Amino acid sequence: MKTKTSFADVRRDYTLGGLNRKDLSPDPIQQFQKWLEEAIKAEALEPTAMTLATVNKKGQPSARVVLLKGLDERGFVFFTNYQSAKARDLAGNARAALNIHWRELERQVAIRGVASKVSRQESETYFKSRPLGSRLAAWASDQSRVIPNRQFLADKLAKAKERFSDGEVPTPRHWGGYVVKPETIEFWQGGSNRLHDRFRYTRQSGGRWLIERLSP
Repeated sequence: MKTKTSFADVRRDYTLGGLNRKDLSPDPIQQFQKWLEEAIKAEALEPTAMTLATVNKKGQPSARVVLLKGLDERGFVFFTNYQSAKARDLAGNARAALNIHWRELERQVAIRGVASKVSRQESETYFKSRPLGSRLAAWASDQSRVIPNRQFLADKLAKAKERFSDGEVPTPRHWGGYVVKPETIEFWQGGSNRLHDRFRYTRQSGGRWLIERLSP
């Protein structure tokens, strides 16, 4: 006999505040920066964590959490292994979506756009800023590949430590960054009785942005 589980009663109301058109910046990047700073100040858990959604050549979507490592007029920057599943998806279809959820502030931001690789110099600059363990792990892990067991990974890490025992760990050629250039950015603020506030920025010609309120 199959057991049916219902989550109809798992709910909470959103009461922290609303979002008004007059309070929005005309530039969504500036608006995002403001919200990110408020999330950091509120000590949100992993405030730079964002879900990245991609689609492979067969049309199968995949989603995983990555960390935002840069934000400027180009868009949203993250770093990864260029041989990973997400990188293979982006090589075949550069369109991507990002979602950032700050539970503590009852907010989320949804971004849709096109991803492209950042320059090699930018990737190397960021790689050098990473802790030594993270730099070694980039050499040890063939991200998304099947491995026989945990010891296999530990052995590869040990070899990387031996190879770069002088502490100089170069940036792997298969590792680097992407920037997602947004076409739309939606800001969502939780509201009481599910009457949430939603505003969508849509990129227009000449660098302008159209701002529209959406029904919740």
